[in-house]
Amino acid sequence: MSTLNVSIARLTIHPHPNADRLELAQVGLYCAVVAKGAYQTGDWALYIPEQAVLPQPLIEELGVGGFLAGKDKNRVRAARLRGELSQGIVCRPQKLSDALRREDPNWNWDGPVLDEVDPPTYTDFAEYLGIEKWVPPIPTNMAGQVYAPDRLLRWVDIENIKRYPEMFEAGEPVIATEKIHGTCFMLTFQDSGEVAVSSKGYGGKGLAIERDPNNLYWRAANAYSLETFADNVSIVAGAPTVALFGEVYGAGVQDLAYGTDVHRGAPGFVLFDIAVDYGDGVQVFLRPEEYDRVVREVNEKMLSERILDQPVLTAPVLYEGPYDEQALLALAEGGTELADVDQIREGLVVRPIKEARSPITNGRKIGKIVSESYLLRKNGTEFE
Repeated sequence: MSTLNVSIARLTIHPHPNADRLELAQVGLYCAVVAKGAYQTGDWALYIPEQAVLPQPLIEELGVGGFLAGKDKNRVRAARLRGELSQGIVCRPQKLSDALRREDPNWNWDGPVLDEVDPPTYTDFAEYLGIEKWVPPIPTNMAGQVYAPDRLLRWVDIENIKRYPEMFEAGEPVIATEKIHGTCFMLTFQDSGEVAVSSKGYGGKGLAIERDPNNLYWRAANAYSLETFADNVSIVAGAPTVALFGEVYGAGVQDLAYGTDVHRGAPGFVLFDIAVDYGDGVQVFLRPEEYDRVVREVNEKMLSERILDQPVLTAPVLYEGPYDEQALLALAEGGTELADVDQIREGLVVRPIKEARSPITNGRKIGKIVSESYLLRKNGTEFE
C-alpha cells in the first residue's frame, strides 16, 4: 500500500464529458469529480486520497457520506461517476482554511499566497484533520504468535505514480513487473542460521511470526524451501544477511486467486525483490540485473540438487525500456500473465534499472500504477 498523504495540490480543471454540472479536477495523474465552477485551473485545494478514513464532522461538512466505503461509510474509494473514474476527494475544509489563515492573515485559496518556488505540495494534514489510513483486517490464517527478532529487513510502501508523476523522468531506463494481488511475504535470513518470517503488517512493527505449519506465511516458506533459498542467496550474493520479499496468493488469500486454492494445497508464491546487508548494517535492494542473476543461479542449484521440483517464480516482467508514462498507464490494464487464467491485472510496479532514491518521495525510487478494472471490481479484498 501507499503511505497516506493528505496534502495541498494545484488543480487542473477539465470538462466532464457526460455531465453539465460536473467537472474533473486533476491532481498529479488522478482526477476527482467536482461540482462545475467550484474550482478553476491553477487553484489550490486539499487532496484526500483513496484508503483515507474520514472523521464524521468532515464527512458531514463535505457531504460525501453517500460516496464512501466500509461498514461505517467513512473510507474514500475509487468510483465511476457519470462514466468517469473519480479517485480521491478535492476539497477546502473550513478547519484547515482557518488554521492557514491564522498562520497568514492574507491566506486565500485562490490567491498566489503559497510559496511558488517550493510549494507545500506534500505537507501532510491528515493528523490535523483527524484523517487516518485504512488498515485492512488480518484473517485468522494470516495471523500468528509474534516476537521481536534480532534482525528484520523490511519492505517499503510503494507510492502511486499517479500521485507522484514526477518520480520518474521521461526516457529514464526502467523495468515494470506485474503487481500481484496477494499478501506480502518477508523472510530475513542471517548466516548464523536465524530466520525470521513476517508479513508487511507485522514487519512494519518490527515483528516476526513464530513457526507454525498452519500459518499462511510459514506454509509458503515450507512449500517452496524458502529458508534454503535464502541461504543460497546469501552465498551467491556474498551477503551475511538477506531478505526475500514476495507475494503469497490464491483463493483464501485475496479475491484474485490466479488459479490457486490455498485450501486444497500449497499457496501460490512469487518472488519480487531481494534485499541484502553486506555486513555494514545497511539494507540494500539488489538492482534488477543482479537480482535476475542471483535468482537464476539459486534456482539452478536447488533444481540440480532436487531441493526444488520447479523454480521459484518471479513477478512477470511486462516492460523494460525508457520511461513512457502513457505506455505504462495503458500497460497496467489487461489480464494477468502470472497464470493461464482469465483474470484482471492488478497493475504494475515500476523501478529504475539502477537502484536509486527519489527526492520526490524521500524514499526508495519505486512506484506503482493500479488498473482501473482492479479499482472498480466488486467484492474486492485488501488483506495485509
